Amino acid sequence: MNLANLLTLSRIPLMFIIVGLLYMNWTGAATLAFLLFVVAGVTDWLDGLVARRQGLVSTFGILMDALTDKVLMLGLMIALVDLDKISIFLVLLILGREFMVTGMRLVAATKGVVLSAERSGKQKTLTQILSIGAFLFADMVRTDVEAWLGVELTDLAQWGDWVGMGLFLLATVFTLTSGYNYFRKYGKLVFSEE
Repeated sequence: MNLANLLTLSRIPLMFIIVGLLYMNWTGAATLAFLLFVVAGVTDWLDGLVARRQGLVSTFGILMDALTDKVLMLGLMIALVDLDKISIFLVLLILGREFMVTGMRLVAATKGVVLSAERSGKQKTLTQILSIGAFLFADMVRTDVEAWLGVELTDLAQWGDWVGMGLFLLATVFTLTSGYNYFRKYGKLVFSEE
């Protein structure tokens, strides 16, 4: 297994660690969750860079990169629903789209076609990442930074939650729009009987 693929697969255990940290009550847990989320984002960027530079772009890498992004983001979204940060309805819309597009990719792969990420899909992923990052930042400020500095930063934490929610609403729109675009572009290929 090459370095790019290892970086891709590293996001799965990171998701479990980050989610676990969200439920910890010790000072520093929220900061560690935020920092590990940043690490997950960096590995997402880095695995693509390594694969392209070393000529290691493969079907495995293309499909697994998209899949590990989905697992990471959906795992964190589910935790944020449980923590009353975001609406289950919005997450279910995103979850439905993600499974439908992944299913389309799998069907296309059985026909010998690899559906790479579209620009609109990358846009929705970036917006989801920024949204989740804003929520994690708000928790870090609220639980850790306030304790370390001995200063009330409620307004800054609230701002992070508002930014997170605004970006999450936008990410939901981007997610549904990119899903529609996928169906419009690849529907005939995927649903043909050939």
